[in-house]
Amino acid sequence: MLPGNLKKISLFLERLPGIGEKTANRLAFFLLKLPEKDLEEFAFNIANLKKKTKMCKNCFNLTEEETCLICQDKRRDQGLIVVVESPLDVISFETANIFQGVYHVLHGRIDPLNRVGPEDIKIKELLERVERLVTSSDKFLKEIILATNLDMEGEATALYIKNKIEEIKKKKNVNFEITRLAYGLPMGANLEYADYMTLKKALENRIRF
Repeated sequence: MLPGNLKKISLFLERLPGIGEKTANRLAFFLLKLPEKDLEEFAFNIANLKKKTKMCKNCFNLTEEETCLICQDKRRDQGLIVVVESPLDVISFETANIFQGVYHVLHGRIDPLNRVGPEDIKIKELLERVERLVTSSDKFLKEIILATNLDMEGEATALYIKNKIEEIKKKKNVNFEITRLAYGLPMGANLEYADYMTLKKALENRIRF
């Protein structure tokens, strides 16, 4: 049996995604063995996590300031916006270092089965941002890239956003691209194991070679 305080730590860690009872116990013992100074620093950061972390007022990525470092970066193309579901998606793009535009984080996707509608995520804020950009004299909106997940809910979210942005384009009489991330066969894939829908999308999104 674990001592009471250690058991409480283990039970809390067990609530984290992908952490089972044995892993939680090992992590609890690891924390116990940390030097007092490291443990105090860890506890301080945990205690202040909610207080210090906020949403960027522009793109809704996570930050400790009013606007995130990406939105502040003058080298970024402000007219090129990738729309993602989660801050973790931003990390994926940034880790790969493949994109030099900016982001808009929805913090979810439309999911009727779980009672999540367009009003429950940051779609309204995206549409307001688009309207600001197309009416601003010093900014030029080039492209909105819809990078929601490639599942049923992600597709529904992307389609809803596309239709709403098309309405803005028509109302404001402006022209910019609305694109969707391509999808199909991953690198190194074997056709023998590809499912019907993957092959269908790969064909639809084929490029000149």
